[in-house]
Amino acid sequence: MISVENVEKSFVTPSGGRLTVLKDVNLEVRRGEFFSIVGPSGCGKTTLLRIMAGIINHDYGKVFIDGNEIKGPSKDVGFVFQTFNLLPWRTVLKNVEFALELRGFPSGERRQRAQKYLKLVGLEGFENYYPRQISGGMQQKVSIARALAIEPKVLLMDEPFANLDAQTREYMQEELLKIWRETKKTIVFVTHNIEEAVFLSDRVAVFSTRPGMVMDVLEIALPRPRTEDVKMDVRFMKYRSYIWDKIREYVKKAMLAS
Repeated sequence: MISVENVEKSFVTPSGGRLTVLKDVNLEVRRGEFFSIVGPSGCGKTTLLRIMAGIINHDYGKVFIDGNEIKGPSKDVGFVFQTFNLLPWRTVLKNVEFALELRGFPSGERRQRAQKYLKLVGLEGFENYYPRQISGGMQQKVSIARALAIEPKVLLMDEPFANLDAQTREYMQEELLKIWRETKKTIVFVTHNIEEAVFLSDRVAVFSTRPGMVMDVLEIALPRPRTEDVKMDVRFMKYRSYIWDKIREYVKKAMLAS
């Protein structure tokens, strides 16, 4: 479904130099897969996700989604940000409808789709609430419903649970897996939380320190459907330790080299 080929990206620094954040990144994401990306802070995970979405351009290489090269924002891609980005003056329903408004959908279809996906994420009955009247977890569900309402082929998620408390985060992880099973979407999920990546994913890509490169892609051979109990599985603990050891190794090397 997604092919990232030799992608590189750098940014201009305040002094006028260039900072390379991604170098020779190659990835393949399968159709219907839950694929996570982890790595040290500043290694370019979010930058890569935004390149996949067509939000920013890359300097070199190519990105394809379902065979089509990404050269700008695509109707095939939905994006869920770390911050909820809800419009406080619009109701839950109207927030979900917003992306459809921008695409010119008629009002009847907007409402129908918004109600469909609010029901999918478990917010049926909250259509007329405002963001300030619902919890953080519920607000992120609205963001997910909004991204799904455009019915993309791929859902990109940039640390969507980072701002939630630990208990709500664990609840939202299970909720996301239910949504994924229901929609069969291809999901690419960026997170700093190794345990979260292992719990959710079919495969996990481990990035090096900046400039970010793919150092390993780990197949997570744990049974589905998954519940919190799987975190006590010896295999789960081995996956978590392996990824953590890899990241710690890259960070240590970077510190010695600096």
